Amino acid sequence: MQMDNGLPPKKVPGFCSFRYGLSFLVHCCNVIITAQRACLNLTMVVMVNSTDPHGLPNTSTKKLLDNIKNPVYNWSPDIQGIILSSTSYGVIIIQVPVGYFSGIYSTKKMIGFALCLSSVLSLLIPPAAGIGVAWVIVCRAVQGAAQGIVGTAQFEIYVKWAPPLERGRLTSMSTSGFLLGPFIVLLVTGVICESLGWPMVFYIFGACGCAVCLLWFVLFYDDPKDHPCISISEKEYITSSLVQQNGFLSSLPYLFAWICGNLAGQLSDFFLTRNILSVIAVRKLFTAAGFLLPAIFGVCLPYLSSSFYSIVIFLILAGATGSFCLGGVFINGLDIAPRYFGFIKACSTLTGMIGGLIASTLTGLILKQDPESAWFKTFILMAAINVTGLIFYLIVAKAEIQDWAKEKQHTRL
Repeated sequence: MQMDNGLPPKKVPGFCSFRYGLSFLVHCCNVIITAQRACLNLTMVVMVNSTDPHGLPNTSTKKLLDNIKNPVYNWSPDIQGIILSSTSYGVIIIQVPVGYFSGIYSTKKMIGFALCLSSVLSLLIPPAAGIGVAWVIVCRAVQGAAQGIVGTAQFEIYVKWAPPLERGRLTSMSTSGFLLGPFIVLLVTGVICESLGWPMVFYIFGACGCAVCLLWFVLFYDDPKDHPCISISEKEYITSSLVQQNGFLSSLPYLFAWICGNLAGQLSDFFLTRNILSVIAVRKLFTAAGFLLPAIFGVCLPYLSSSFYSIVIFLILAGATGSFCLGGVFINGLDIAPRYFGFIKACSTLTGMIGGLIASTLTGLILKQDPESAWFKTFILMAAINVTGLIFYLIVAKAEIQDWAKEKQHTRL
């Protein structure tokens, strides 16, 4: 006997199932690509700066050994900016084409070869830097395109692998890797640079990517019915509960989020340079937009059940408008404590990741207890959390450098 929503009532393993293991594998892929993308932001400081005194005989040997471990290049600030932004160009260009082709071609091959390419290019960045800056820019741009393929094509996986009532848990588990990757980079890059040299950062993350790539080709299949290791009961549970989806539609929230994020950055700086609004007013304005708009669009979704296109549009807007926070709370830490901004971002990223995992688990419990009105309750809860967080932020937010974060000359080493 089937339930009213078309899902079979038979219980199958949850977190010990193959589909959750697959979601964790995608999580590892996301950790790898974000780590490979973010590590250059930190190693750049070591790659272009040298504090060793020049011309002193008693330091020449030490300097020579240090230059072997940590080569230093004479890159101007504008060249550094081009290098750091080159990855974004690849990511931006590839988004929509990947969203389209991921619904046509093998997701296993697209993600596997893209992850392999990104990892190999990570291994090639140190020698490329020794050859010339142009090669670094090319490597990073192509690497960005490869990482964009992994980041976008993976959502086609859940068209065939995620039962409707588990999509929240499976996708949040995998996408939380995007948050864990920068945290790991911030945690270990400084130690690696100090002990082994900055090239080892790229070698380690590149090698880890190659290892995960091998696991990907061995463990992942595009369709659960073709997988030789999945149990028959889980295979039947997945295939009997799925409906058709579209990879192109899955990519649209990320495209519009990119547009909203860039628009927020441009408008926030415009308001500041023209003295239209103060810094704190700009931060609160864009934070309010980034919290309220997703809540509004989300609450409206249960009332649009009869209109497919309206649901698609509101889902896209609910996911995309959160990027307005890029001009608000996302960079507020840079206003109040620039010297500790990296640490603040690491802590906030970890907190957000934990919140995402709790939210997906809570959503699963709500869906299990009340399938009829579960999504309405979920969206209302999301809106309440957003509004509560926004009220707290509007009350306590500051935009001036705090006393505890100010530079103190006599304590500086």
